[in-house]
Formats: sequence, structure tokens, C-alpha cells
Amino acid sequence: MEEALIKRVMPHNIEAEQSVIGSMLMDKEAIMVASEIISGDDFYQKQYGILFTNMVELFNEGKAVDLVTLQNRLKENGVPEEVSNMGFVRELLTNIPTSANVKYYADIVYEKAVLRKLIKTTEGIANDCYTGADKLENLLENTEKKVFDIVQRRNTGDYVPINKIVQNSIMRVSAASKLKGNVTGIPTGFIDLDYRTSGMQKSDLVLVAARPSMGKTAFVLNMAQYMAFESNKTVAIFPKFDILLW
Repeated sequence: MEEALIKRVMPHNIEAEQSVIGSMLMDKEAIMVASEIISGDDFYQKQYGILFTNMVELFNEGKAVDLVTLQNRLKENGVPEEVSNMGFVRELLTNIPTSANVKYYADIVYEKAVLRKLIKTTEGIANDCYTGADKLENLLENTEKKVFDIVQRRNTGDYVPINKIVQNSIMRVSAASKLKGNVTGIPTGFIDLDYRTSGMQKSDLVLVAARPSMGKTAFVLNMAQYMAFESNKTVAIFPKFDILLW
């Protein structure tokens, strides 16, 4: 009986949630990192979610984030006394040695939150299936939508600071200014096309569309040949779908 009850406890990690809050109070940069990964709704302990949301609000407003400003914001928002007294938060600061690992703490909180959402979603789907009150097509459509909503929130990459983006952009512009001609990417061998596009750029998705038997495949194969032999680029071709990768 005890084992069954343990299995019914929703996935969570209180230590990770505490570490996120403590790190955010210790370091302003940690607020930016954590807010890119999780939201206040991702916390299992609601009081930590309230603290997180209010700290992010202060940060976005360009205000200082510390025990004093946070407590004042909580009182302004009418947060219950058991949360706004900040007694338990002071204990968190003494137990967090560094804020350098905030990303890993936030990843754990995010993972547990997704698991809880999956459990709730699948339980709802199972109940709908048992009741049989809806048509199969509607059940499948609703199931797909609910799961897609969860998957869509999945993190796809690390947070990139704006200064790094600006530096990379400046480097690309500087490199392009030193090139002779108008082509800054990979030339296709078609002069007019290269003039209009400046060549094929990184991360570009180019669609070649036309009616059947208008020469799409031949056109793409000519570009692939030119990129491979003249620009010494590795080219992959998927004939069934006329997909060209470089």
C-alpha cells in the first residue's frame, strides 16, 4: 500500500526549485538564464513559483532584485503573509554555494514540470477514452493537440546573450565587406540568381517551385554540381523529394 502511494507522488525536485530561487537572488544574470528555460507555473511548490514570477517582473522592469525589493513587490501584489515574510528564502541563500549552476537547476525543474503535464494529460485522455462520450476522430485530434502543446514548449537550444549575437553579426558583415563581388554565400553558378540572393546563405531554406516538367530537378542538379566542383562543398541530394543540402 505504501509503495503504491509513493508511485502516485507527482515528479518534482524541491532542492532544484530552491536552488533556482536562491541563485536568482544571488546573481542577476541567473534570472535571465532561468527565465529562458522555465516559468512560474513550472514549480511544484507554488510559493517558489510566486517568488520566481515576481523576481522576473522586477528584472524586466530594470529594478534591483534582492530580499528587500522582492518582499516589497510581494506585499504590493497582495501575496499571503506566509510567502511574503521571506523567512524561508533567507535560509535558501545560506544553502546555495554558487549561482553558476542555475541552468542545470532550471533544466531539472523544467523536466519535472513536463513529466507532471504528461501525467495529467494522459490521465485526461484515458478518462475520455473510458467514457466514450466523443467520437474516435475527435479523441485522436484532441490527443494530438494536447501532446503537441507540451512538445512545442521543449527547449531547442541554449540561451545566447545579445552581445554574442551582435559580435557574430559584425564579424559576418566585416567578412562580407572584404569579399570581391556581390556573392557573400555559396555561389550557384547562375549569375542573375547570385546577384539577387548574394549566394546561398547559412540556415537558408530555399524552395524551388514550378509546374511539372518545367526543369526543377535539372536546375537543382546544376546548382549542386557547381557547388561541389567549383566551390568544393559537400552536397547531399535526395532524388525522391528533390531535396538539396549543402
